[in-house]
Amino acid sequence: MSGGHDHVQHEHAHHNHDHRTGWAGLRGRIAHAVTPHSHDSADIVDSSLEASARGMRALWISFVALMITAVAQLIVVIVSGSVALLGDTLHNFADALTAVPLAAAFLLGRRQATRRFTYGLGRSEDLAGLAVLLVMFASAVLAAWTAVDRLLNPRPMTDIGWVAAAGLVGFLGNEIVARYRITVGRQIGSAALVADGLHARTDGFTSLAVLIAAGGAWIGWQWADPVVGLLITAAILSVLYGAAKEVFARMLDAVDPKLLDAAEKAVAETPGVYAVDTIRMRWVGHDLLADVTLDVNPSLSLMQAHEIAHDAETRLTETVPRLTSAMIHAHPTSRS
Repeated sequence: MSGGHDHVQHEHAHHNHDHRTGWAGLRGRIAHAVTPHSHDSADIVDSSLEASARGMRALWISFVALMITAVAQLIVVIVSGSVALLGDTLHNFADALTAVPLAAAFLLGRRQATRRFTYGLGRSEDLAGLAVLLVMFASAVLAAWTAVDRLLNPRPMTDIGWVAAAGLVGFLGNEIVARYRITVGRQIGSAALVADGLHARTDGFTSLAVLIAAGGAWIGWQWADPVVGLLITAAILSVLYGAAKEVFARMLDAVDPKLLDAAEKAVAETPGVYAVDTIRMRWVGHDLLADVTLDVNPSLSLMQAHEIAHDAETRLTETVPRLTSAMIHAHPTSRS
């Protein structure tokens, strides 16, 4: 690089490198192990397809599990007339059906970028996340309406033992599905799938509330069933709030500040980098994109500056999981 106004830009895109990461650890403790760096353009495509395939598999397995749970509960609802169990059953059906928009989003995300959609259609997952939120809200409204109607028009619960058993089955089914969806969603970087997992977890806790309603009916408290139905509605709205924060944050290009700190540290420690001016990241579907501006010695040649940018890029992609595209800008500076 010669002169004080030269500019070097190094781009890392889908056609350059492979950044598949393996994730280990459950329950929110995530660690990544980066695979060897590759220059095969097929590797990134395979990684993206693999992530979408894992998401699809998680959706359909959990869909079948929730439908079986919901149908079993529906049979007990028809026999017993339990409002609390009806609310729980509605949530299970709704949670199962959210697999449809999510599956559509994963399929769209597999499509290659075009001259019109230059980043591909990965952000269709954000729209699917909105669909999940709407389904959660609709199920909360329907559960609340049913509970209020039962308070105004009391009706005794029958087959209390079966209601309690159905509540327990609902909890186990939903918790298994929730853990599966949340784990896979975090592994592939899908906020929509994580939100759907949180929805399933909510239904699991509402299933436990059905046991309380059954207990109240057993000792003669008929009002306990609709009251628990209202408590279930409040629980759904609470989790809806948390899921909405995650989905809307993703839509507004929010990233975990810890990822940004790790990325900045990795780039700053690259030999030849004087300072990191700016670093930005955003999610597109379950892939991360980065844009970095760094300072280098103004006396460097173009090739030397390019090598520094490439080294910084390699460190960045090996540090940040799910990073599939990085744009590195090298600027001359007098600082040393």
